[in-house]
Amino acid sequence: MRYTNLFGLGILTAALALTGCENKGDPTKSGDKKSSHADDHAHGKGPNGGVVFDLGKYHAEFTVDHDKKQCTVLLLGGDEKTPKAVSADEFILTTKETKTKDGKVVPPMTIKLAPPAGEAKDGKASKFVGTDPGLGNVADFEGTVAGEIAGKPSSGEFKE
Repeated sequence: MRYTNLFGLGILTAALALTGCENKGDPTKSGDKKSSHADDHAHGKGPNGGVVFDLGKYHAEFTVDHDKKQCTVLLLGGDEKTPKAVSADEFILTTKETKTKDGKVVPPMTIKLAPPAGEAKDGKASKFVGTDPGLGNVADFEGTVAGEIAGKPSSGEFKE
């Protein structure tokens, strides 16, 4: 009996290891995940050179324009390159404290992200932008993005 249980556990572990990123295809077909599964798989650079992360059951890209003191979260399709419009009004991006290369402390920020004027169509958008003076600092940012997509809570963690 003991060997049967161990054998079953081994098969289950192997099956889970072989499944990989469940978001490779259409993100609407994946499970309704409430937390990021970034530890399960790696993402490459986004279409704008930013960091790609999981935002609920979608992929998203985080980029910063230090001169404009602005950040952008772009929702992406399953290929992690093509913008994907979703039903969402806004997201809240929260960063952790970080430091610039010369050691200047950049305090945590909470930034409201919204679609740029004229970019939302039929209540859907793929690009969400926000500003904060702290984004003018050249540093590696890390934090979370949270909001509702199609009326369901969605969140994810990013790290440059």
